[in-house]
Amino acid sequence: MIHFITGNRNKFEEAKKIIPELDILELDLDEIQELDPKKIIEHKIKEALKSHSGPFVIDDVGIEIMALNGFPGPLAKWFLKSLGLNGVYNLVKKSEENNGAVFYAQIGYAENPDNIIYFQGAVHGKIVAPKGEKGFGFDPIFMPDGFDKTFAEMTTDEKNSLSHRGKAFHLLKQYLDSKRV
Repeated sequence: MIHFITGNRNKFEEAKKIIPELDILELDLDEIQELDPKKIIEHKIKEALKSHSGPFVIDDVGIEIMALNGFPGPLAKWFLKSLGLNGVYNLVKKSEENNGAVFYAQIGYAENPDNIIYFQGAVHGKIVAPKGEKGFGFDPIFMPDGFDKTFAEMTTDEKNSLSHRGKAFHLLKQYLDSKRV
């Protein structure tokens, strides 16, 4: 069993569809404010290992919005919490610049604090007016390149096949499968 440390059931359900042996572990861990997602993950894993044994998976997501010079990056959770979906969309729309964005997920897998393996997935797209009822976070305002619907309009399987988190967890799955051989 691998513990996915998250308080977000939606993230867990998406990841579990890719790696069925995941189990959710809800820990209230200190989240440092840092621009490097690897440092955020490393800090959380070390904190988790103080009270629980691994293996663990922790993710950190970010979104780089071109009109905002790459902001908010890994500060996405707080940015969205402050502005809301409509606020983010309106801010990007008002800039009259590029509405392009890169959504990324960095995940860390560790069996001990001295060996953290990182996997990253990214998807390019754009910020659009909120659409769709599924998903969470930025899903209603993020439309991946080459698609005419937001993540919030996709099924979990559709989203997992091309999303930032889906790509990162597929890489982790490949790694885990290679260890089992």
